[in-house]
Amino acid sequence: MAATAFHQVVGSFQSHGQISNSALNYECGNISMRLIPKGFKAVIGLPRREPSRKRTSVLVQSSSSQKTVYDPASSPLNNASKESPKKSSEAALILIRHGESLWNEKNLFTGCVDVPLTKKGVEEAVEAGKRISNIPIDMIYTSSLIRAQMTAMLAMTQHRRKKVPIVMHNESEQAKAWSQIFSEETKKQCIPVVTAWQLNERMYGELQGLNKQETADKYGKEQVHEWRRSFDIPPPNGESLEMCAERAVAYFKEQIEPQLRAGKNVMIAAHGNSLRSIIMYLDKLTSQEVISLELSTGIPMLYIVKEEKYIRRGSPAAPDEAGVYAYTKNLARYRQKLDEMVH
Repeated sequence: MAATAFHQVVGSFQSHGQISNSALNYECGNISMRLIPKGFKAVIGLPRREPSRKRTSVLVQSSSSQKTVYDPASSPLNNASKESPKKSSEAALILIRHGESLWNEKNLFTGCVDVPLTKKGVEEAVEAGKRISNIPIDMIYTSSLIRAQMTAMLAMTQHRRKKVPIVMHNESEQAKAWSQIFSEETKKQCIPVVTAWQLNERMYGELQGLNKQETADKYGKEQVHEWRRSFDIPPPNGESLEMCAERAVAYFKEQIEPQLRAGKNVMIAAHGNSLRSIIMYLDKLTSQEVISLELSTGIPMLYIVKEEKYIRRGSPAAPDEAGVYAYTKNLARYRQKLDEMVH
């Protein structure tokens, strides 16, 4: 039967196709065939003009004036042969709330005011880095605020791979050109860092810069608690948690999830409310459950992303906690490779 089909194709080639010394090419409707003389290997597939063959790009907007374009791995063809089954990808997602800031220390409402870390905050970031030092990281996302960026950079100083986090600057053609790396070997030792205002802390409006205790004394504890902990009630001229979640989760879905689906291991360094919003999405929390969710500064949370599901693994109990790496074979193998590199 196979021989008959082959001779039919050859006959069609002789009347309609193209014949050369190297190969036979034939197209009919939606089918294209290439016959290679050695072994008569036939490859059947869609014609090149088929739109499903096109690659797509993902636009990452790091601020209102900054944009970065990434080209994630293209999806496998729907008609892939049984001999090349789709591999089950697995990725790690690490969430870190920034360390203590100078306004945290002073008990002031910070919101979107750009305040750096305290000495304690620096120590918390370094400790967070120790806790994730054996987990692979391919990309880093931070908010546009310095306390989140400091936390990410300080954490990476502790990673055993010793890769260098490099902030992407694409706000202009000149910035892009001037920040170009010309060594391919150096590029392999770098981790791209994308900054995005969508991951910023929620904007506290007219509360920003006010002392929390003095504000409670002025407006009443119940009113301030409502502004701080309700889901859909914003402070005066500020954002509610619901409004913060709209931008943070939309950015996560549009820009970060494609990287995770492509098998990239991602770290996000951000803020209490933007991370609570993302966790609400990952853990499918209700609006009532999320308002009681507390995140400690400088403590990483680990998720395993597999088959489009997010499995929360919490955070390591200590910097040398071995249990984290027993959760998946991939993480265990990665840690073993790191050990082999040292020895």
